[in-house]
Amino acid sequence: VQLQAFGGGSVQAGGSLRLSCAASGRTAGSTTMGWFRQAPGRERSFVAAIIGGNSNTRYADSVKGRFTISRDSAKNTIYLQMDDVKPEDTAVYYCASRDTVGSYQGAADKRLYRNWGQGTLVTVSS
Repeated sequence: VQLQAFGGGSVQAGGSLRLSCAASGRTAGSTTMGWFRQAPGRERSFVAAIIGGNSNTRYADSVKGRFTISRDSAKNTIYLQMDDVKPEDTAVYYCASRDTVGSYQGAADKRLYRNWGQGTLVTVSS
């Protein structure tokens, strides 16, 4: 499975941005896919996940109510709609996929994701 993330850019605080992640290759249908981010000097951290094919979602507390993850299965693509962005959202954003659905608890564990995209930079200015 190859993942390609795009849609990053520069945005002012309070604005919106939408990231996309297209999957190609031997896609496994409705497995769990997620977004993670890595700010300079920090570890890669969980942002959001869409779990299996039933659209169950999980969010990090820091983005809950502001970000929305969604999936278009026909296009093998997931999205991250980022609203009311803040300077602390500045990071390289990575999409990732698992080979299985897995559990809700495991959806936030980056160690359980097998496939990773190349990352797209989001910069939020105050």
